[in-house]
Amino acid sequence: MLTEIFAKIGDFGKMVKFSHSIFALPFAFTGAILAFQKSNFSLTKIFWVTVCMVSARNVAMGFNRLADKKFDAKNPRTANREIPSGKLSSLETIIFLVLNALVFGFGAEMLSRLCLILSPLVLAILCFYSLTKRFTWLAHIFLGFAISLSPTATWIAIVGEIEFLPILISATILFWIAGFDIIYACQDFAFDKANKLYSIPAKFGIKNALVISRVFHFLTFAFLVSVGYVANLSYVYFSGSLVIGGILFYEQSLVKFDDLSKINKAFMDLNAVISVLFFVSVLADLKLLG
Repeated sequence: MLTEIFAKIGDFGKMVKFSHSIFALPFAFTGAILAFQKSNFSLTKIFWVTVCMVSARNVAMGFNRLADKKFDAKNPRTANREIPSGKLSSLETIIFLVLNALVFGFGAEMLSRLCLILSPLVLAILCFYSLTKRFTWLAHIFLGFAISLSPTATWIAIVGEIEFLPILISATILFWIAGFDIIYACQDFAFDKANKLYSIPAKFGIKNALVISRVFHFLTFAFLVSVGYVANLSYVYFSGSLVIGGILFYEQSLVKFDDLSKINKAFMDLNAVISVLFFVSVLADLKLLG
């Protein structure tokens, strides 16, 4: 019995790619530590921010898998995912979504009444991304926008109002996510074309899509530098930013329009390093300045 329960929990974790939380959580924590420069530090708020981040991401990923189950079943790359392979049913996934939505709402209430009021809008934006590929090739940008809400939402939770700095961090995330999502979508170029799904590779071709991805990652670096100036950070942060810029350059060099074999390395390994390094750079800078 316990074995089956743990196996089912594992299936849910795989469905939402729980390990990929490392992409978004460090940016939320970065927003938090910068926000605490204007507010008293609170471990309680950090805890509820983490609860909200994880549960909101679970809702978004679960809804994505549910909305795309027919396409996932037809695509050889995704046919082994938990829903099309039969490891999880649609009903189980819906229950999972509802429970995580309730956890998210409770966590938002624990942060502030404003967070609770905004929580349905946040979930709607996160879930709506899954439908965008059906009607617009701007789906990558919308994904970036949805994920980029984390530092701004965290700032609102801690400070109680919105300011320019978290918006800059969100812009950094938007173009970073959109840039590597374009690369990732190149794998499904033929499938998207055949099934009338929208993406930048399907719209403009793989070669042009990679050029657009590089432009987005250049903008990522530009916004990264802007964050340092607006937050009045020191050489510690900017040194980290230079390393991140180098990683983005290397990531782009791994993927060529006629050779997509290294996409998984670019997507998983390098992007996890970028998000953590951004957080560490800000934290180290503030510690040294403090």
